[in-house]
Amino acid sequence: MKLKTISKDLVIIGGGPAGMSAAVAAYDAGVRDLLILERDSSLGGILQQCIHNGFGLHRFGEELSGPEYAHRYEVMVHERNIDYKLNTMVMDVSPDKVITATNSEEGMFYIRAKAVILAMGCRERPRGALNTPGTRPAGIFTAGTAQKLVNMKGCMPGRNVVILGSGDIGLIMARRMTLEGAKVHAVCELMPYSGGLARNIEQCLHDFDIPLYLSTTVVGIKGRDRLESVTIASVDEKRKPIASTMREIPCDTLLLSVGLIPENELTKSASVPLDRVTSGAVVDQDRMTMVDGIFACGNVLHVHDLVDFVSEESAIAGRAAAAYIGGRTRGSEAITFVPDGKVRYTVPQKITTRDEVNVFFRVANIYRNVRIFVRDGDREIYSAKKLKVAPGEMESIKLKKEVVESLSGQPLSIGLEVSE
Repeated sequence: MKLKTISKDLVIIGGGPAGMSAAVAAYDAGVRDLLILERDSSLGGILQQCIHNGFGLHRFGEELSGPEYAHRYEVMVHERNIDYKLNTMVMDVSPDKVITATNSEEGMFYIRAKAVILAMGCRERPRGALNTPGTRPAGIFTAGTAQKLVNMKGCMPGRNVVILGSGDIGLIMARRMTLEGAKVHAVCELMPYSGGLARNIEQCLHDFDIPLYLSTTVVGIKGRDRLESVTIASVDEKRKPIASTMREIPCDTLLLSVGLIPENELTKSASVPLDRVTSGAVVDQDRMTMVDGIFACGNVLHVHDLVDFVSEESAIAGRAAAAYIGGRTRGSEAITFVPDGKVRYTVPQKITTRDEVNVFFRVANIYRNVRIFVRDGDREIYSAKKLKVAPGEMESIKLKKEVVESLSGQPLSIGLEVSE
């Protein structure tokens, strides 16, 4: 049986904040024949379960909850009559932009697109990736799963909680579980610094007297049918547990907030090169991948702190996709950023146009009294001082148009000089 094939100018995979923002920006830039594909039963993505506030301060100038922020973009999508398909799973994306998708109403079908925007978001790292010794009882959840159970299903995962990892979801769930009557005994973080935003450490842990143990991890899990306790221990500079520091904490729930992994299986199927640090695609300033006509944005590209920045980045991808459909081609010369180690990665990784560029990056550790620099060979083209930078908070710099126009074409080194 021959499968149905439809044609679209632009297909956006993912109907979360990244996908909706890209769609709105592309529509406003002149694209009318576009389609959003979303595997869930509603638009909004992960924001639907994020009922806490703190969203929208940059984008809308007011504080919103996750569902409120998502609703703002849903309204924009509906006002523009942008087409979307829910409960639709994308199975494959080919390098020549043919999408294989399936849903219960249409079965399996193909979409031939002029441009594709990847906006699939990310998933949580599960217990199986940690190799933590012990039994396999009930009561061990990723923090996002617990968040969905509490906020959307009205179901408490447990009453005595230990949280491993200090990412933002873990910090927010420490507060949420406390507000719902649970006792959060500890938040343990393997690294010597927190992976979350400073405001979440203050508002979610300090305000509720929840202890944060840095350079500490879970080294044992006990319980047959249900989790009974976990064993925690401090770690040395090589992140190896110190036996003399082990102690047992009775609990019935262990939440894991140990990192997010960009959902890039479809990116790989499209033969798009990935960055080994971000686990997302290598992109230029337009968020176009190294495969012409395929763009990436949001958490599938690199993990963001704030959804406002996701929307900002996705709008760049949406406008660039519209320009590509309109006939604009990528510049032949690509200038690559080379991080110095203190800077872990940059997005974009390459510059292919001689225009103003915003460069986002994360650092490898907490550094104080730093100078951020960008050098074109021996010539320094950017310099800025900052009192503190931390891995939990994304940084950004702007290279002005006249600076980019003056580049020699050789790789740009970006890094930090630290004043002790």
